[in-house]
Amino acid sequence: MAIDESLGKPKGLPPQEPFLQPWQFFLLGGMLAATATVIVATGQPPANIIILSLTVVSVSFVGLGAYRMLAPLASADLDAPIMIGGRTRVALEREKARVLRSLKELEFDFAMRKMSQADFDEMAGRLRQRALGLMEQLDAGGGYRDQIAKEVEQRLGGSDETVIPGACAECATANDPDARFCKSCGRRFSTATD
Repeated sequence: MAIDESLGKPKGLPPQEPFLQPWQFFLLGGMLAATATVIVATGQPPANIIILSLTVVSVSFVGLGAYRMLAPLASADLDAPIMIGGRTRVALEREKARVLRSLKELEFDFAMRKMSQADFDEMAGRLRQRALGLMEQLDAGGGYRDQIAKEVEQRLGGSDETVIPGACAECATANDPDARFCKSCGRRFSTATD
């Protein structure tokens, strides 16, 4: 399992949740402040006590909103979902459940003789292939980002050696093979007859 150097934790594993979430802290603080308000406001009509309590709890939620707004500015930790192949893990799991459910419905329809054997084989094969691909993607935890980065690096690294036929050396505009001048900059091409 690969280790993420920036965090010192294994890659692909969800981040461990802290014991007390910020919203729990603000809600608990608001409830404690509302309780203190009720104790201090003894002898007041019940409507006033309820309004004071709701005001104190709402102030705690305003504090939570301020925290949620300012926390990303102060920390390098992102509160983003885990991405696998450009999609969130939850989205992949949802897609896998949909594909498996579709496969089960397809098998039921075939058992009820609503479709032919050939149609069933074709559709079931595609659904099974899709389900296996999703399961492999979920198990890998990564996706295709590293593979794509390697391919891009190979292609960009080799692009210096390959010359596009008909391309202008000055502005890199693609031109017709029989062109004598560049479409973009007007530079004259050298030909074998010159």
